[in-house]
Amino acid sequence: MALRVQALLFDLDGTLVDHDTAAAAALDEALQTIAGLPDLDREHLHRRWAELEQHTMDRYLAGELTFTGQRRLRVISLAAELGLGAWDDTQADTWFAGYLRHYEAAWRAYQDVRPALDVLARHHPHVRLGVLTNGDAEQQRRKLTDVGLAADLPDVIVSSEAAAAKPSPAIFEHACDRLQLHADQVAYVGDRLQTDAIPAVKAGMHGIWLNRRGDPTPTDLLTIQTLHDIPALLTDLDGTPPPATSRPGSSSRPAPIGDS
Repeated sequence: MALRVQALLFDLDGTLVDHDTAAAAALDEALQTIAGLPDLDREHLHRRWAELEQHTMDRYLAGELTFTGQRRLRVISLAAELGLGAWDDTQADTWFAGYLRHYEAAWRAYQDVRPALDVLARHHPHVRLGVLTNGDAEQQRRKLTDVGLAADLPDVIVSSEAAAAKPSPAIFEHACDRLQLHADQVAYVGDRLQTDAIPAVKAGMHGIWLNRRGDPTPTDLLTIQTLHDIPALLTDLDGTPPPATSRPGSSSRPAPIGDS
């Protein structure tokens, strides 16, 4: 399937930047600052922290919590589950500040990001590239800068600035308005089926599911397992497809920031 589009937007966390690995590493480091903790099941804690993040972020995106409030609720909930008692906001803020330093230090772009963007720039210079992401605009823009992707992805739409969040069609409509393009002129790539790919299709875009783990795939949805496959999906305005992206080694592991 060849797509002839004017813009290509990417989700950020889990698509371009390895959020899960950074969050797990930061949690391990931050827990070491808590005296008296017994040996813990790290894999269970990583899963639980991710669940708490998803739950509190959903409430933040729904307008029920502030960005700081969702952070505090995550920490206070985890502290209670670890038997540390009822932490107040000051304790939560202090602990999260340490966690955040480790999280930011662990930001990495996946290894398939840079080769894919380079091929797109060379062979599809007419296609505008950008990011459409949920979250806090300041943090998400800094994340792009720190991993070396800001210059490659100049069109950035963030839920905190758009007054709407994925999977709402409103944020996809907002993106099209920003780009001054019709929805069918835009492709969107994301790693979450229900938050990214399917809502993009419902909004009229070309939704592409980045299925890194090889989960069962709906037959009617455009799906890839690596960003190396993106350039080959696009057809130039003259109808000429580009060459395939070079795919050395494993493509989905994160690269050091300096290589991004």
